[in-house]
Amino acid sequence: MEEVNTETIPAPPPLLERRIRQRQPTVSVLKSKLKRSVTCSGPRVRSILSGFFPVVRWLPKYKLREYVWGDLMSGMIVGIILVPQAIAYCLLAGVEPIYGLYTSFYANIIYFLMGTSRHVSVGIFSLMSLMVGQVVDREMFLAGFDLNEESVSPSPGMFNGSLGINVSVGGEHTVELMGLQCGKACYAISIAAALTFLAGIYQVMMAVFRLGFVSVYLSAPMLDGFATGASFTILTVQAKYLLGLKIPRHQGYGTVVVTWINIFANIHKTNLCDLITSALCISILLAGKEIQERYKDRLKIPLPTELIVVTGATLASHYGELNSHYGSSVSGHIPTGFIPPQVPSFGLMPRVALDAIPLAVISFAFTVSLSEMFAKKNGYTVRPNQEMLAIGFCNIIPSFFHCFTTSAALAKTMVKDSTGCQTQVSSLISALVVLLVLLFFAPFFHSLQKCVLACIIIVSLRGALRKFKDVPAKWRASRIDAVVWLVTMSATALISVELGLLVGIVFSMTCIIFKTQNPKVSLLGQANDSDLYEDMEEYKNLVPPPRVKIFRFQAPLYYANKDSFLKSLYKVVGVEPFLEKTKRRKAEKKAKEMSMKQAKANGDANNGEVVVGLVAREVDFHTIILDCSAIPFIDSTGMATFKGLVKEYEEIGVRLVLASCNTSLIDVLQKGQFFGKNDIDMSSLLFHTVHAAVLQANCLAKTAAERSDHSSE
Repeated sequence: MEEVNTETIPAPPPLLERRIRQRQPTVSVLKSKLKRSVTCSGPRVRSILSGFFPVVRWLPKYKLREYVWGDLMSGMIVGIILVPQAIAYCLLAGVEPIYGLYTSFYANIIYFLMGTSRHVSVGIFSLMSLMVGQVVDREMFLAGFDLNEESVSPSPGMFNGSLGINVSVGGEHTVELMGLQCGKACYAISIAAALTFLAGIYQVMMAVFRLGFVSVYLSAPMLDGFATGASFTILTVQAKYLLGLKIPRHQGYGTVVVTWINIFANIHKTNLCDLITSALCISILLAGKEIQERYKDRLKIPLPTELIVVTGATLASHYGELNSHYGSSVSGHIPTGFIPPQVPSFGLMPRVALDAIPLAVISFAFTVSLSEMFAKKNGYTVRPNQEMLAIGFCNIIPSFFHCFTTSAALAKTMVKDSTGCQTQVSSLISALVVLLVLLFFAPFFHSLQKCVLACIIIVSLRGALRKFKDVPAKWRASRIDAVVWLVTMSATALISVELGLLVGIVFSMTCIIFKTQNPKVSLLGQANDSDLYEDMEEYKNLVPPPRVKIFRFQAPLYYANKDSFLKSLYKVVGVEPFLEKTKRRKAEKKAKEMSMKQAKANGDANNGEVVVGLVAREVDFHTIILDCSAIPFIDSTGMATFKGLVKEYEEIGVRLVLASCNTSLIDVLQKGQFFGKNDIDMSSLLFHTVHAAVLQANCLAKTAAERSDHSSE
């Protein structure tokens, strides 16, 4: 008789084995980080300073012969474009033209010192100017200033409250600010400066606390819709200047609708001189833009159309005396030189604290997105956190010098990139161009008509307004993105800019939540006896494994979509455990009653038990495999759902197993003891691939069938 070998064959080692990671205690990690942060040494101080002022890193390595020509040309061209736009955007901001020049000058110098992008142009941006202007007009209205009257252009002394000068021109309404009387122009820039200071503080705080992730929630369709809706608002606000109408800016919601109603109600008061001037200027500006776009490959530098229009219109207005003869509104006196700095009014800050939040977020989002876009295009990297610091100080420091909120501007950045810009030395050149205007040429713009400035603003909106043509393409590419764009644009244009931003963020996040609550689900089939399994609705010639259901859920599983997951699973596999158990109980009860009646009739006491045993029915599958490859994460509710499903399907004789789980998913399941104590059931509940789970399910089913046959024999 042969001896039976009772030695057990050792199990082969697993194909995949998790690494054991030793996590350091949180307290020790915090202590080490704190120790590194407070350590002071010469190299560390130099590193911090060079990180805070990136200019000290790249300026000593400046390649003069290679870079200077491109930086000089791009800086001069952007400076020439910047001067008329700086004056024009003050109409949107509700402040005097001189402040636009101040803002452009200081912002360029500070970004030159602190920015990490080589191409971004920081300065006045139409959207920022609009948002500042709405706050300025609201506070001016609440302070009792008449928004209909023309602002009296004050002398330089009026701007500096710290000089102790109390000025009242011709009975002009004044308010007390920082212990002194402040007129209309003084109060307007005080509001703008306080708002800008707070926006800068918020941006620096976001940088210090590493809150740059906030911009992640500003999706590209939402930002595009917001910019387009704001552009339509800007167009509406500037339309009155084209016609020479003196209509105050509407306070509250529905600015676009109310303003157009007021324009049509006062259309009979149109100033023909302003109307004709506007038509001529828009025609010239549009013609210049079209020529620039058509022949951009041949033209080495952009056409200075705005400067030509401003120069021609100023000369025509001055020598034609359009202001005195036809009542055309002009820019007024623009002083030369600089006004002494002044601390922003802390008394105004509580009134504008909330208004500064969207300004800070939008300014940061546009600056970082433009920086990263042009850095990627030109093959270098930027530091988003330093960009937030740079734009924050571009707002904080200039607020002491009578400036308003700044941001990166797409149009001027594209001009810099196309004209050979190499470094931020070009921003320094642009600041010098603005400085020349501030010191020598500013008074020459006294006779420049406001309608000309409005024309420059409106024509600069062409790019944003053209996005209406892209809506059909957006709809074909992604309906959700198109709806987000339309909702954000409509809310911004029809309600208000601030609420439009809030509506856009909330709606875009709601769409994402809705998408995770109603994701695509699939029943998978096998391709030609291979180890490949895919959606049977999307691919042909797929065969479901015999008596195995493979279910894929393409979304995270968490508390908000747990019910959707369960409904989808029950619908796809065709069996809901609770209903199946209920049916079996009803059938068992009915069979028991029938058997009892039959037993009474036949006088057989055991017949009922036999019939009841025959009632139990089986479903047409023995295993459900959950393909978790498309589930990025689950929460405690999702884990509880998995636990409940395993238990419920086990009660009706169906195994439920998981396949293709990522490591973070496995960690959550292990912490929740999904695989039992000490993960004892892990090998039977978890598989690395769907095919491995199918083979295991078939093997167990075959073994169970053989046992059943042996027991029946």
